[in-house]
Amino acid sequence: MPLGPIEILSIKFPERAVTAGIAAALKTLVDSQMIRIVDILFVKKNGSGDVTLTEIDEMDDIDHSLLDPLIADISGLISEEDVQAIAQGLDNNSFAALMLFENTWATSFRDAVLKADGQLILSERIPSRIVDEALAAQAAE
Repeated sequence: MPLGPIEILSIKFPERAVTAGIAAALKTLVDSQMIRIVDILFVKKNGSGDVTLTEIDEMDDIDHSLLDPLIADISGLISEEDVQAIAQGLDNNSFAALMLFENTWATSFRDAVLKADGQLILSERIPSRIVDEALAAQAAE
């Protein structure tokens, strides 16, 4: 089963913050087939700077149905280097979630491009802060 475009996303919180609102928003994305979650990891840095890594399947308070059972055997895509880089950027007593997900909405487009012998030459996510700044600068003109 070929996967579509895959992204990694990391979100930092001042403390453990997997809220019902976040879980519901993820479930909506999964249920609408916009994304398919490949993996989720949680990184916690305590007050002494010690780092703990927790896999989603080790947590009792997380809805494991968010993970697609067809891709549950995929592992190793979030590397130890990824985790360490995120952990270094965390403040003591903070928490980060790392999510690897497939943009399933883009799969049919990718297939059409490949069928036409097209090649991806650029794919870059522009942070909303940059877009907001550009729009504000345009409005000020």
